[in-house]
Amino acid sequence: MTTSTPQRGTIIPELVSPLWKSSVVSGLLAIILGVIVLAWPGKTLLVTAILFGAYLLISGIAQVVFAFAIHASAGSRVLMFISGAASIVLGFLALKSFGGNESDGGLTAIMLLAIWIGVGFIFRGVATTGTAVGDPDLPGRGWAIFFGVITTLAGIVMMVAPFSSIVMLTLVVGAWLIVLGAFEIGSALALKKEAGKSPV
Repeated sequence: MTTSTPQRGTIIPELVSPLWKSSVVSGLLAIILGVIVLAWPGKTLLVTAILFGAYLLISGIAQVVFAFAIHASAGSRVLMFISGAASIVLGFLALKSFGGNESDGGLTAIMLLAIWIGVGFIFRGVATTGTAVGDPDLPGRGWAIFFGVITTLAGIVMMVAPFSSIVMLTLVVGAWLIVLGAFEIGSALALKKEAGKSPV
């Protein structure tokens, strides 16, 4: 009697359904959050920090779960886990950003919030791209690479853009969240489709 071992790049069968569904939910939340901040760009720094901090926390938890669910190389799984853990930490930091110095109109807090969001995007983008590139058999690999590159680009924009007001910050991040949410949903659906073709 022989026992089959999961191939590299495959996902634990029992986790495929909750994994792609959670990714769809994460993508929908990103789109909804993006629409909200675009429709209400003049919100206070407190509300902005709470919304974006919550997004970083949710996406970080999803990455940690993904790191344990996929049968990838050790390096890829470690990278994904570190990215998720970093996103969770950055989410908490974003939630604290509203405590900036009011004497400068909150500019310091706005800059810090933009940095936390940007770093979170970059961590996730690099981890997603690295995992997909390193594992040719990964379900939904093409979508994952595309999503990773777009997310990394979004993070770079957040890091280098000179945000001088909370309105400008929310408009830029809101637009990026809608784009990233759409790609995340596409990646999740590709994962569902291709995981079903993978040998168990």
